Amino acid sequence: MHNPKDNNKFGRQMAETIAAQALAWLAGDPENLNGFLALSGLSPGELMAQAGDARMLGAVLDFILTEDRLVIGFCDSAALAYTVPQMARAALPGGEIYHWT
Repeated sequence: MHNPKDNNKFGRQMAETIAAQALAWLAGDPENLNGFLALSGLSPGELMAQAGDARMLGAVLDFILTEDRLVIGFCDSAALAYTVPQMARAALPGGEIYHWT
């Protein structure tokens, strides 16, 4: 399992890679993907067009961080520590102002 000691270990490139993995995981589950699309207001085409954008990737992590079951499902599938999505989110645009409570 990947288990960095602190947020400084997460550069933007690593955070984007983790978020892209999270997007791929969401895409593999129609129910979760539809939930993200409904919440974001995006169409599947818009999501595909923006999939490489750091802000979109941050939004994917924001969505996953809304529920423990999503964090656990994603992290278990990717063999990541449960703290990784939050640390990756903090390294992406807008993550520095996100309140986790």
